[in-house]
Amino acid sequence: MTRQERDARETLPTKPLIGLAGGIGSGKTTVASMLKELGAAVISSDALNREVLETPEVRRAIGQWWGVLHTDGSVDRAALRRVISSDPEARRRLEQLTHPLVAERRLALTAQYAADPQTRAIVWDSPLLFEVGLADACDAVIFVEADESVRRERVARERGWSPEELRRLEETQKPLDFKRASADYRVVNNSDRDALRSQVERVFSQILSGSQ
Repeated sequence: MTRQERDARETLPTKPLIGLAGGIGSGKTTVASMLKELGAAVISSDALNREVLETPEVRRAIGQWWGVLHTDGSVDRAALRRVISSDPEARRRLEQLTHPLVAERRLALTAQYAADPQTRAIVWDSPLLFEVGLADACDAVIFVEADESVRRERVARERGWSPEELRRLEETQKPLDFKRASADYRVVNNSDRDALRSQVERVFSQILSGSQ
């Protein structure tokens, strides 16, 4: 988390700030959508990152460094993912380019939602919640649990990833045991959507009650 984000967080109107953590394919986006239905505003780092990747300055840099662009000039995200999952230095270089831009957009949206009386809480849905220090600013962190076999099946079906791709990317993040132990709440998302919804409602109610 940048100093700018920390300073701004201290001046925002008081509203619960919830972080989502979990393994790749655990279903954090599903949990985020349920929290949104309950009145939370969701800020997705993945969505912000996709926006940033298509800005002219970022596309230009990625094209110069790795050449992973489609013929229309847009970023070939699958090719880029293969580059950064196998080359730690490439990953660091990309993060140094994109993370400040994502942080700037996240901060602006957080301030916007904090000022909205209709917003009951703000959710940061970020795959690097712990890695970049965002968890430190959250009032509560929810860990989304899913069996490894379930996560493998989901990323294969929804993203076309192989088990090896999943393993390589997860190795670039903090271990799941660390995230699970560091979270304040845990919900299980293996298959039963109704059961997940009940868990999310219970946790959200507890977070809201604790903030009052």
